[in-house]
Amino acid sequence: NSTRTMESDLRPTLFDFHGVSMTKYFTENWENVQNFQARPDDILIATYPKAGTTWISYILDLLYFEQKSERETIVPIYERVPFLEISIPSQPKGKDLADKLTTSPRLIKTHFPVQFVPKSFWEQKSRMICVMRNAKDLAVSYFHFNRMNHVQPEAGDWSVSHGSPCTVVSTVVFGSWYDHVNGWWEKKSTYSNLLVLFYEDLVEDPGRELDKLCHFLGLSPSSEKKERILSSAHFDNMKQNKMANYSTLPVMDQKVSPFMRKGKVGDWKNHFTVAQSEVFDEDYERKMKNSSVKFRDEI
Repeated sequence: NSTRTMESDLRPTLFDFHGVSMTKYFTENWENVQNFQARPDDILIATYPKAGTTWISYILDLLYFEQKSERETIVPIYERVPFLEISIPSQPKGKDLADKLTTSPRLIKTHFPVQFVPKSFWEQKSRMICVMRNAKDLAVSYFHFNRMNHVQPEAGDWSVSHGSPCTVVSTVVFGSWYDHVNGWWEKKSTYSNLLVLFYEDLVEDPGRELDKLCHFLGLSPSSEKKERILSSAHFDNMKQNKMANYSTLPVMDQKVSPFMRKGKVGDWKNHFTVAQSEVFDEDYERKMKNSSVKFRDEI
């Protein structure tokens, strides 16, 4: 019964916040987050939820701090790479964790749309890495995430009567996926310290994407180190790794659905009906017709 109470206490409601759907867990510390003091060597990991955030966080952590073995075995990834805007009862605030980081660079993650990023990151010209994932796989992943994560609004029902998967990428926490990816994609043309990677590319050829990442960061790890990183950051290994799979976080009920579920491209085909897929594609065409960012929903 205590779990039920926890659920009803924690499950938040969505509201419109400066034009973006949000919950209190990401707006309650707003002033402090906006006043965050970034540094020139900070690396901001910017993603829409369920787009490979933990994966890229873990890769970056290994690139910079692999030799600090105690980090790997006793510090969960969400403390090594704090979630800047999160503020939930009984957990340290993300902004405070970020302030306390002693590493250089500091690795910090956000799900903010580009317009919500604290201005000091731009002023300090901090490097940013944005990972994007195709909308159909993301809708499936986000749906399962909402089922198991008690600080997210209820997942609702995947069926057509619920408004179909279209709603999963439009009326959810952190707003519309369309606005999010287009906002970050456009920023790339005016802000040179931003690298955009695609989840599908990472799945298809992790070595190639790791090289892109290293080039952007000015790093040249040995081929042995790259091999170790690619092995540690392989989905199956991360899924087993208690410091990476969020199993130590009580607000997530991994019996409902694992935090690291499949990590595949194209799993949407196991969820979408033909009718849902058609409705989704029409909606997608309409919303993305003026966008130059191109996604693959299979590889």
